[in-house]
Formats: sequence, structure tokens, C-alpha cells
Amino acid sequence: MNIREIELPGIGKKFEIVTKSLEKIVVIIHDDGRRDVYYFDPDDFDESVANISLDDTESRQIAAIIGGMTYAPKALETIEMTFDDLVIEWFKVDPTAIANQQTIGQLSIRQRYEVNIIAIIKINHQKIHTPGPEALLEAGDTVIVSGQRNQVKKFVKDILSKKGG
Repeated sequence: MNIREIELPGIGKKFEIVTKSLEKIVVIIHDDGRRDVYYFDPDDFDESVANISLDDTESRQIAAIIGGMTYAPKALETIEMTFDDLVIEWFKVDPTAIANQQTIGQLSIRQRYEVNIIAIIKINHQKIHTPGPEALLEAGDTVIVSGQRNQVKKFVKDILSKKGG
């Protein structure tokens, strides 16, 4: 696979990808988080035949799927250890969520849900890696959570989603 990275001043970055099977994909990551993905005619690399635009959350969810974070093909067990039911997911804190204006410690996340918040992306784009119990969760923050699928789902439903949701 051949990947070429190009800076697009005032826009973001462009990644031109040519796969082993000689297919071309272009991904443009805009500074506002939006992603545009273009697929090109294998016989004419100048002719885009399909495209899709995704917001930041959609892009990250698709990346997790493609990267095998939500499902790892069983064939991988012969190549490397799979994570079984371990997932890493991105979720926004809803303004009416129980988590809004609470710290990780106040919510007893590890003890109650057996999940880990591995990072927080604040609404102002500040990134907090491996946040401690004093880290405050606020509406609009993106929380990156790891744990077993059923525990992550319960945590999101109980703590990050709309109250009663």
C-alpha cells in the first residue's frame, strides 16, 4: 500500500492511498473534523466514482469497525491475540447526562462499570490522555471508553446519555 500525505492550508490534510490491488482512495480530513472519502475508477485515477462525507464521530466509529476494535475476524486468532469482547468507543457527553459536571471519581466509573476512560477530548479540543479521578466531564466532551462491550453499553446508557435514556 502506498500512502501520500498532503497539507491543505486552511482546510486540513489530504491522504492519497493506493492499495496493493491498485485501487485509489482519497481521504480529506478537514480542520473542523469532517472527513470526505473518495473512491477512484481503477482504470482512471483522475476520475472519482464515489464519495461520502462523515462527521468526526461517524469517522471514528467507522475507523473502529475497520480497525477491528468492534469485531475481529476469527482468522486473526492464528495471527495474533484477539481482544474477544474488548471494545474502545467514542461518545459525547449529553447535556442532560448524569456525567455532566461530574468527575470520574465522583461517578466511580471503574468500580461501578468496570470500564476505563482512556482519554477525553474537551469541547475546546483540549486532549486529556489517561485522565485521573479528578477529571471533570462536561456536556459536549468526547469520552473514549474501553471495556467489555456489555459494560461499555451499560455505562453509556446510564452515565453519558440523556437522563432516563
